[in-house]
Amino acid sequence: MKLPGDLEQFSSFRFMVAVDGINYAAFTEFTLPSLQTETQEIKEGGQNAFSHKLPVRVTAGSATLRQGVSNNFELLKWYMDVLKGDIAAATRQVTVVMLNADQETLMTWTFRNAYPVKWGGPTFKTDSSSVAIEEIEFVHHGFEIV
Repeated sequence: MKLPGDLEQFSSFRFMVAVDGINYAAFTEFTLPSLQTETQEIKEGGQNAFSHKLPVRVTAGSATLRQGVSNNFELLKWYMDVLKGDIAAATRQVTVVMLNADQETLMTWTFRNAYPVKWGGPTFKTDSSSVAIEEIEFVHHGFEIV
């Protein structure tokens, strides 16, 4: 995956974002979700030195992309579905690809059933036709890493 031609000038933007397989933006920062395992405490009769802690479920936090550029408003339109209350339309597959300096793929994260929960920006500049995105945060139902 490479930056679209009109965004190649932003070579320091190393995280490409594709929503439902379509490349929409490039970002300089990507914060992975925090993961936490919920446990259930089981006390064993006659065992007073400790109690067993068994895993119950994993809770995954949101993912955040910061300082991005795009050549369209599709990510904002995606967030607008949430503002309208249409979560079904906003729920999509999101792929974040980390690129090296030669724009070759280093790592890919694919998030299932994701939708945005926070939008920051945009900042407009008169010397650029691209759209700046300060921050977009999304929740999901799990992810895979390749």
